This record gives sequence, structure tokens and C-alpha cells, in this order.
Amino acid sequence: MFKPWIPFEWIVAIRFLREGRLQTLFIVVGVAIGVGVIVFMSALLSGLQANFIRRVLSAQAHIHLLPPKEVARALRRGADAGNREVEGAIVQPPLQRLKSIDQWQAVAEQIRAMPEVTVVSPVAGGSALVVRGSASRAISVAGIEPDQYYRIVDINAKIVRGNGRLTATDMLIGTELADDLGVDVGDKLRVTTASGAIITLTVVGIFDLGNKGANQRSTFVALHTAQSLLGLPGGVTSLEVTVRDVYGAEVVAQRITAATGVEADSWIKTSAQFFAAVSAQTTANTAIRFFVGLSVAFGIASVLVVVVVQKSREIGILRAMGVSQGQILRVFLLQGGLLGLSGSVAGSAIGSLALLLWQRYARNADGTPLFPMTFDPALFTAALLLATLTGLAAAFAPALRAARLDPVVAIRG
Repeated sequence: MFKPWIPFEWIVAIRFLREGRLQTLFIVVGVAIGVGVIVFMSALLSGLQANFIRRVLSAQAHIHLLPPKEVARALRRGADAGNREVEGAIVQPPLQRLKSIDQWQAVAEQIRAMPEVTVVSPVAGGSALVVRGSASRAISVAGIEPDQYYRIVDINAKIVRGNGRLTATDMLIGTELADDLGVDVGDKLRVTTASGAIITLTVVGIFDLGNKGANQRSTFVALHTAQSLLGLPGGVTSLEVTVRDVYGAEVVAQRITAATGVEADSWIKTSAQFFAAVSAQTTANTAIRFFVGLSVAFGIASVLVVVVVQKSREIGILRAMGVSQGQILRVFLLQGGLLGLSGSVAGSAIGSLALLLWQRYARNADGTPLFPMTFDPALFTAALLLATLTGLAAAFAPALRAARLDPVVAIRG
């Protein structure tokens, strides 16, 4: 028996749902399946997208600040002593950039003051030749400050042998380069540059960046060592920046350029195809949610339309007893909301079970999970709200029809 404090609309709505148990069961199951699909697919695609982003951005900064390109100015036309017009020489613009960012320390401090920025790390990079005995390889030398750079690219986590310590005579190399040269931790390598600078460094760590090409070319040394080797006294060739929101990197890059005048390229700009693929995944996820939600809405609406037809006599009697149109409207809105809420609770449980099964049985060849997935409470909360609001929206048309029924006509049938 209902308690006297329960509102009239709730009593009637729950009674109608209980009387049509089979219809209620089918629509709750339908909503649960829809919500389960939304929860599972949303978590799956979000985990896949986060895994892509993590793999791509774990080995690079979000924003790169580069020196400006050199500009060659052609000679202006003039006149010689005989007032004859002299044609200016045609000058081909150089392809290389200036070697160092002007006043990079001040620029770095200005960028660090931005609230969106988390890390700013200077890098002195260039090409060189590494020699061991009769073997030689072309390499890319990156001079870094480990304390800052390791917060962008966690080299320590990628070390397979040795350690990530860098002093003036230390060097980190990739696994492929180590195999090509036949060296290991503790061996010495001679590094030369096109300008003739030569230095002998000790291999203190061998890393694996997860990319064969990068492991063949990439090497890391201390910042001051690279500056001396590459002829950059006190200079750097780039500033590496990470931001809090990776998807807002392009906006921050534009702000940096406007504030400092230094060219800033975000990963969104330099990896446009990858970003387009990530955006396509987001669009696909949104489309799945929309169409599943649409099917849930039509399912609830169709059931409530049938209920209005079946309960038209009861509705007429209630109206004749003095029940207002607003109360009848709220009765059917409550039914839609309750159907959506019940289905969403069951659907969240189904989605959670599917995610657990996926994590347990979807494995790589070595037995590790395909990619890490997290159970985001916000996702389940959003699914509950979405299904409940969808139920209310779907119930509006049938509820309006029920509220407008003429009591005399409804009682006569």
C-alpha cells in the first residue's frame, strides 16, 4: 500500500507501469542494451584514443619553438655615377634556420608564466657522425637538461640498459644504433660534426623509443656538451613545451607566437593527419551515441503511446474526478523518466561487465592488455542523465496527448 506522503502522480505512474509489466520489461531491457552500448563504446573509443595520444606524445613535446627562418633581401635598384639604372642582384634565400633562438632564457620564462603550460625545456640539436673503429653512423644529437626534458619524454622509463644520468662526457643512444656499432654501456664513441668539432663520449644508457628509425638516429647528451660540439655557445635550437590540455596545444602555440614572436608549432599542426584520425574517432563516437539514444527515445515513446491508448478510459475517469491536465501530463512524464532511469542503471551494469570482459580476454600476443582502460565515473553519470532525459523527452508527446483527452469521450471509449 502506498504511503500517504507519496505524490499522486507517482502512485498512478508506478501503477500503470506495474499493470503493463511485460511492456515495461521490454522497454527497460531495450534502454539497458542501448545504454550498455553507449557506455561500452564510449569507454572503448576513449581508451583507444588516449592510447594513441599517449603513444604519439610520449616521445615528443606538445609544442616546438623554433628559430625564425633566415630572410635574404635582394639589392634595391639604384643608379651609378652616370645615372644609369643598376639592376639588383638576384639572391636565393637560404634553406637553413638561424642557429639559436634569440634570448631564449627570457622567452622560456615568459612561456612558463602561462597557466596552460606545464614544462619548458631547452634543446640544442644538430647532426653529427659517430665513429667506432671502422664503423660510422649519421646521428641526431640532442643536448638536454635532464631534469626538465625527462618531464616531457620519460627517458628513464625507456632505458633498457644503464641509466639516464648525463654529465659532460656522457651519452645516451638507441638500441638499434648500439647494435649497429656493437657497443654497450661503458663503451666510448667519437662524435664529429661538419664543422670539424670532435668529442669522445661514454655510453651510459641505451634506450628504446619504440621506433626503429628513432633508435638508429637519436642520441642525447648534456646541454652544455651539445652547445660546445655544435658551435652554439649558450644557445639552443628549440624550446620544447608541454601543456595541460593536449587538444588545446594549437591555441596555446598561437598565443606563444603572438606574445614572443617566436615560431611555435603544435603537434596538432605537425601531425595533422593523426589529429584528423583522432577527430574522426570522436565524431564516430558521437554518432553512435546519437543514433542509439534516438532508438531508445523512439522505443520509450512507442510504448507510452500504447499505454495512453490502453489507459484512455482510466485517464477519462481520473479527469472526471477532478485530476488536472498538468497532473496527467506529469504522470506520463514520470513513466518516461522512470523507464529511462531504470534502463540506464541496468545498462551501466551491462556496459561495466562488457568492459571487464574486454580487459580480461582482449590481449596482445605477449598477454598484456591491448591498451589500458579506466572506469570514468563521469561516463556512467552522463549515461544515467542522458537516458533519463531521453525518457522524459520521449514521453512528452504521449503525455501531452493523454492530458488533452476529453473525459467524456475517453470514458465512452
